[in-house]
Amino acid sequence: MNSNSPRKDKTRTDNVSWVKKLGPGLISGAADDDPSGIATYSQAGAQFGTNMLWTLFFTYPLMVGIQMISAHIGRVSGQGLAGNIRQHYSRGLLYFVVGLLLVANTINIAADLSAMGDALKLMTGGPSHLYALAFGLFSLVLQIFIPYSRYVRILKWLTLALLAYVGTIFVIDISWPEVISHTVFPQLSWSPAFITTVVAVFGTTISPYLFFWQASQEVEELAANPDAKPLRFAYDQARANLSRIKIDTLIGMGFSNIVAFFIVLTTAMTLNAHGLTDIRTSAEAASALRPIAGDFAFFLFGAGIIGTGLLAIPVLAGSAAYAMAGAFQWHDSLEATFSKAREFYGIIGLSTTIGIVFCFMPLDPIKTLYWSAVINGVISVPIMMVMMMMATNKNIMGRLVIGNKLAGLGWLCTLVMTVVVAVMFLTLF
Repeated sequence: MNSNSPRKDKTRTDNVSWVKKLGPGLISGAADDDPSGIATYSQAGAQFGTNMLWTLFFTYPLMVGIQMISAHIGRVSGQGLAGNIRQHYSRGLLYFVVGLLLVANTINIAADLSAMGDALKLMTGGPSHLYALAFGLFSLVLQIFIPYSRYVRILKWLTLALLAYVGTIFVIDISWPEVISHTVFPQLSWSPAFITTVVAVFGTTISPYLFFWQASQEVEELAANPDAKPLRFAYDQARANLSRIKIDTLIGMGFSNIVAFFIVLTTAMTLNAHGLTDIRTSAEAASALRPIAGDFAFFLFGAGIIGTGLLAIPVLAGSAAYAMAGAFQWHDSLEATFSKAREFYGIIGLSTTIGIVFCFMPLDPIKTLYWSAVINGVISVPIMMVMMMMATNKNIMGRLVIGNKLAGLGWLCTLVMTVVVAVMFLTLF
């Protein structure tokens, strides 16, 4: 590479519009509002009304901090989280984290596919299990046969599905003074149900699979640009790329939490206001909305479940595949053909197929989501601790170790999730 390449990359990155700068952060944030997340937010709003809205403001800076750190690690080091853990930390920690991530993601895929099938059945009739099968196979085909450079554009467009939950606000009556009052001054409770719901919201919002996905997508973006290098070896490219990561993550996580806010608000002002406080799945939330808010709100809510599921399933399967590939040093790229990355695509196929099979089994949707949240909560703490050590390690980050402000935010997020997991286990036992 000649000496002008970094300057050329820097100039191109600086001059593009902010919309084109959106990518890994936007997709990660949108994927966080998957059907299982929608079920959690719906239950929060239905059970506790507007008193649960504060959680989405509290978690926003924490999400931004930890996702920016994961993106920094990927872009600066040139490899994903699992590859860095393998290279710099113990194999026992690596296999523990990656194994649990694979299990949690597969369970989450099953829950999301089931919710998508149920949503389409509510809207059109027909067999929900076959719909789930079709959604799973469709997602699998897209990941295997469409190169990353085109596939990522599809994922960006799918983020628009989340606007369905903003749209529902315009077809229901909102008492905004009550909303503002309860958001700023919520009526907190120490009841097990309230604490469990707060834990569920935090566990759903700050999810380990998003750490792995965003770090790996930065590596994919790096590979897609022939002028780019890992930033630790191309310091001249750092300012523009780290600025892009910041904008991308701030907007992506903001989009995620705004949508989650509207889901909680919609169910609070409709279901909770009418005494419907026990919502088991996202499809039940959509069904319960129909007699209260009308057919249009029902349709928007149901369509949003399908759209967000199509976005989230590739992220869940892909993050598991990136983690496994990093752990065992397989070739990992959605840009690669199947013949060149068989093991990587094999994990995507395996996790998606098992998720489909689970849809045909008599599983309790609440227990499925609960155990997925438990596993995610357990592995999030050690992953974040290792991420913080990596992000401040000069052997990994070179001159671009994270600054004190970002490090403080990352450690605060780690501390909060440690407390959340501890409370979860106290509630469990």
